Amino acid sequence: MRLAELSKQSGVSTATIKYYLREGLLPPGERVSATQAEYDESHLRRLRLVRALIQVGRLPVATAREVLAHVDDESLGRTIRLGAALWSLPHGPEPDEDAPETESARREVDRLLGRLGWAFVQELGFLDPTYRSLVASMATLIRLGYTCDIEYLTEQARLMEQVAVRDLDMMESYPAGAEQVEMAVASVVLHEPLLLSLRRLAQEEESNRRYGL
Repeated sequence: MRLAELSKQSGVSTATIKYYLREGLLPPGERVSATQAEYDESHLRRLRLVRALIQVGRLPVATAREVLAHVDDESLGRTIRLGAALWSLPHGPEPDEDAPETESARREVDRLLGRLGWAFVQELGFLDPTYRSLVASMATLIRLGYTCDIEYLTEQARLMEQVAVRDLDMMESYPAGAEQVEMAVASVVLHEPLLLSLRRLAQEEESNRRYGL
């Protein structure tokens, strides 16, 4: 398809598509003349992902470009490729290494991961931005005097294991390579807000069931 058709099918203006092309967010089309190129379904798929990153994930263009560079890096193994793309997404606050609660939080996180048997992420430790974010959240709980209930967190993590299995099952339903990683990144950006909303709605429903209005 030509640029005008790509714009029509994607709902993205030609000016925006040209901007994405200049910024390296969208791969160039196949050149058919000095002034025209043709695009295919992979460009439509990538446009959807770019829009998800920028509009839903609110990523700056530079960050979106970094995520997509990892998505397209065929030199990496599947786990590293996916991990690098996900690590490039925004995460929670970094732990305050000067705070006395941080070391206690780190021990609690490692105890939790040990109970779960999540040896890979435990080995990555502070290299993993999500691990660091978890430590920061745990440190905040400790500092504010809230209980770090490992039993509760273990139950929640087991539910997340089931979500992860479904996520990767869905990812594997796509052709191997960039399309799988694109789908996994889009799932994080689009589905995490859905899961949070569902949790809050479930709490509202359970509160009404128990206590009424």
